[in-house]
Amino acid sequence: MTTLTPVTDATFDELVLSADKPVLVDFWADWCSPCKQLAPILEELAAEYGDRVDFFALDTNENMQIPSRQGVLGLPTVQIFKNGELVSSLQGGKPKSALMKALDDALA
Repeated sequence: MTTLTPVTDATFDELVLSADKPVLVDFWADWCSPCKQLAPILEELAAEYGDRVDFFALDTNENMQIPSRQGVLGLPTVQIFKNGELVSSLQGGKPKSALMKALDDALA
């Protein structure tokens, strides 16, 4: 679905919560049409912000513990973490500008 780095229930705490820079996590599923529409936008953002932000994708079909723990109730959901803390959560299809604002806020 995406070339964002995969993250799983088993690796989430290590890769996301322990990261030394801001992290964007895309919660997605292969049956989710809006997820497929969002994927190219996230790819563009990963190319633009890749040196300052880590980008991960969590397949909610195969990993159910973390979405539940993080309160993900709908797909797609994009969450941004800084210093192990959730700083932004966006649900549903969002324009690139909204995602860029959330990333810029996390980098500020």
